[in-house]
Amino acid sequence: MIRLDAREIGAQSNYKFLSGAIIPRPIAFVTTLSANGILNAAPFSFFNVVSSDPPIVSIAVQRDKGQMKDTARNIIATNELVIHIVDEALTEEMNKTAARLEPDQNELTLTNLTTVPSEVVSVPAIQQAKIRFEAKLAQHIPIQNEAGETVTDLILAKVLCYHVDATVFDEEKQYILTDALKPVARLAGNNYAKLGENFTMERPQ
Repeated sequence: MIRLDAREIGAQSNYKFLSGAIIPRPIAFVTTLSANGILNAAPFSFFNVVSSDPPIVSIAVQRDKGQMKDTARNIIATNELVIHIVDEALTEEMNKTAARLEPDQNELTLTNLTTVPSEVVSVPAIQQAKIRFEAKLAQHIPIQNEAGETVTDLILAKVLCYHVDATVFDEEKQYILTDALKPVARLAGNNYAKLGENFTMERPQ
């Protein structure tokens, strides 16, 4: 086995190893509003479920040279966000919003995506997404490096409302139809993955 000491290889190498090993990762395509009402949209793949009761998800927003990104700043300022699940049809437009723009610029103007009003939060949602969560900030946890510098803003968001397209949901069984959803996951670098072959294993009793 090749041994790498995480304490010695540096931040960039740690990022490359973690993002290459922990795959595939779901993508949170997040819309937020600034305190001045500017809409922001950005994708994040350090994203997962934390709890189902209450329904809480996590999004880790890494800072850029110590500066908080718009998404984290907006969530902390307004306590609101909408999380969209990325599918194959959404991927190309989602990727356009990864461009680094000024805080007063709306990334969705770079895309062909449109918005719809949310029901329980003030943040607009992306109409083309087949699944979205309206959510509020449950907890903000600053993550520091060994030098005591805050390098990541960990957002725990409580889901208030789900929206799901009828084509990807079995309403009777309350199941997401993953084959119909065609979710896309993040790999390392510029690589993504589609849903592959499924298999089933029964849990031991």
